[in-house]
Amino acid sequence: MTIAAAQLRQELAELLVAKGSLTDARWAEAVKAVPRELFLGEALFRPTDGTSGTLWEPVQRVRTSHEQWLRMAYENRTWVTQVDGVMAEAAKSSPPGPPTSSSTLPSLVVRMLEAAEIGDGDKVLEIGTGTGYSTALLCQRLGDGKVTSIEYDPEVAARAGTALAAAGYTPTLIVGDGLAGYDKNAEYDRLIATCSVRYIPAAWLWQVRDGGTITAPLSGWMGGTALAHLTLADDGTATGRFLSDELSFMFARPHDRPPRSHYLIGLGEQRESVSDPHVLNDPTGLFVAQLGAPSAEKLGAADRIILLDVATGSQATTEPSPDGGWLVRQHGPLKLWDGVEVAVSTWEAAGKPHRSGYGLTVTRQGQKVWLGDPDGPSWNLPA
Repeated sequence: MTIAAAQLRQELAELLVAKGSLTDARWAEAVKAVPRELFLGEALFRPTDGTSGTLWEPVQRVRTSHEQWLRMAYENRTWVTQVDGVMAEAAKSSPPGPPTSSSTLPSLVVRMLEAAEIGDGDKVLEIGTGTGYSTALLCQRLGDGKVTSIEYDPEVAARAGTALAAAGYTPTLIVGDGLAGYDKNAEYDRLIATCSVRYIPAAWLWQVRDGGTITAPLSGWMGGTALAHLTLADDGTATGRFLSDELSFMFARPHDRPPRSHYLIGLGEQRESVSDPHVLNDPTGLFVAQLGAPSAEKLGAADRIILLDVATGSQATTEPSPDGGWLVRQHGPLKLWDGVEVAVSTWEAAGKPHRSGYGLTVTRQGQKVWLGDPDGPSWNLPA
């Protein structure tokens, strides 16, 4: 018995409700209406094991049965559509490399939409069109004229535009740097980012109305992420707490890690470490450690952590101590592990609260993440 796309959309909406990802009936209706299969395009990637890591096998729609393609489309999973700049439709083999665009799993898409507190009549700026699926959900709920979406990658943008048109949606689509926003359609009631940023771009503050909100994943080069939900004040500042949602998004391209040149680890002076390196295995611990060394990239794992600052060459490496503790060796102008220890010790002294125990304040003078309340311990972002 063949199954219809409408039935699969109904089942997906029911699944998302059962998981607790979807609580708003209006978004549930949008999920039931938007044909996700169109937004997978003509091909996608699925991961396979290679001799030196993950490879990405292209799966062509024309070589897949219609029913199988539909079932894939309505799985609650992320489907990668571009790897290291190569679109799935153009892949002739299974490339290695990092995913650079994808159709995010629907449960995360709708959680983001609900977290942004988007209501009927709101004008929304979406940063990161991607495949266009979340853009279509916005159009279905709000109407095309209320939705502006920006995509950095021209090929990804073209693919999304084709899918949106095929589905019958006509939002304002912009190819460009989402960190600059789009002032021609401002002011917006809500800004939502479907990519991670290291700090909140100033242009976003100027384009969202007083009392409007910015919802964006805040990430760093160590890999820690928290979902910021900020409200704009009439003095041009924004403040809010991080939400409890667990999520992961690709970086906005200009905020991604710079390429690493050759480096030699294990340099510098060694001392006893105050902090247990295993704390970086905890998602909140990693986010907190990142606050103390915001320009560092994390390599290694377990008790052998490597922190590397590409710009200055600074590094920190940890290893077990013969006495049962941990040692750290630091080199370069930035004492990376010193900053980590201060941030982690402050977090531990507060009882190790979840990331939602932290908040973010953005002003013209800078951006700071704070613990507890805006007057509590704070750390500056690299803004």
